[in-house]
Order: sequence, then C-alpha cells, then structure tokens
Amino acid sequence: MAAAAPRAHRPVHRPLRAQPELGKPRRSSYTLPGPDFTYGLCIRGTDGGVPEAIGHWHAMKPRPPSLRERPRNYIAMNRGALKAGYVTAREFNLYRHVKDIRCKEEDGSRFKKAPPSLPPDMTFGITARPSTPIFDLLQHRYQEVWVEQQRAAAAARQAEKKELQKKKVCETRTTLLRKHPPPVKVDSLWHLPQFQKVAPHLSTFPSRDAHKKAFSVYHSEQPTRCGPLGQGIYIKA
Repeated sequence: MAAAAPRAHRPVHRPLRAQPELGKPRRSSYTLPGPDFTYGLCIRGTDGGVPEAIGHWHAMKPRPPSLRERPRNYIAMNRGALKAGYVTAREFNLYRHVKDIRCKEEDGSRFKKAPPSLPPDMTFGITARPSTPIFDLLQHRYQEVWVEQQRAAAAARQAEKKELQKKKVCETRTTLLRKHPPPVKVDSLWHLPQFQKVAPHLSTFPSRDAHKKAFSVYHSEQPTRCGPLGQGIYIKA
C-alpha cells in the first residue's frame, strides 16, 4: 500500500479552530500577496522631475504682508479727551467713537538696531581654567599657605585684644554722679505765713523739762499699748 502524500497547507478561515504546529507560531487567517508585491504608497512625479527643474526657472512671487488690525491708542485718545474738556466716562466713550486713534505700525524687522561690531579675531565661549600646578600639590604648598594665613589672623586678633585692654574706661557724668552724689537740700514743710512764729496759747506742763520727760515716757510705752498711736490699754503678755 502506497504512503499518503502530505496535504498542502490551506488558508485557515476560522482562526479559533486553527491548531498551532510544533515549533511554529500560530498561522494567521489573512491571505498575503505574493513575493513580487511592493508595500507602500506609490507617488508618481507630476512636476517633470530634474529635467523640468533645470530647463525652467520658477521664481517665487513675494507674498504681500497680511494686514493686521492695529490696536487702539487709548493713551492718545484719553489725552485728547482731557484737552477737549471731557471728564466723565460717557464723554470719554463718545470721544473714542468719534476720534478713533490707532497705534502706529511697528517695523517688521526683528532687530531694532544693528548688531554690535565685533573684532574679526574674537573667540566666543568661556575661557579655559588654568592648569593645576602639580608640583605645589605634591609639596603641600596650599596647606603651608593656609597655616601661615591662620597664624597671621590669630596674631592680628591677639594684638587687637591687647589694644582694647590697654585703653582706659572713660568716666561719664552718670558714673561720676554715682560715685559723688550731690548733697540733697532738705526743704522744710510749707506753712501759711499767718501761722508762722506763733507761740502756743495753752501749756499744761509746769516746765519744759516736765514736757520732755512726759513725751519720752510716752514714746517708750508705745510698743506695749494698743492703737495706731500707741495710746490705748496695755497689751497682755
């Protein structure tokens, strides 16, 4: 019995029922064109190509500048309204409707002035950093310079401190008044002139000595008596 010939691969119209082959990805159900098909968009030249460009010279006509609406010059209109004697907002609005002043058209060039004149041998850019002195690094020259600077700064601070200590403290009026206060003049109490140098009209003591003795006893007994003036009864011990 002869062996059956292998069946040719047929396009699969049902991708869900297609079974993947061993070691191959799942086949697509779309049919692709043959090997002589060129993918992409075909653009056919309609301008004549290079011969047409060499044989004819098509000059581009300059486009006229687009007319832009110039903005209103409110500063000039307000100035004119003030000169005309208008002060209210309604009068200003009517003046703007009557005299519509527009701003002047600016120059179309980007540069308002010519560029600065530079020398022809000028080099643009940032200057390169000078090379590092490797011998100073190996000899620790920067460390020695820093140590010397620190010593000089410390010596300057010490000298300034000594100068401040040598200076004496200046006396001011406040310190002098604290050391030597001026004498205070004790003024007597003020009395009416008609009551000055008036002798007492009544004297219950027989003599001046009896008066002094009575008051000395009174002052000595004040701590042991009641009352703010020390004239009450004796306090119980």
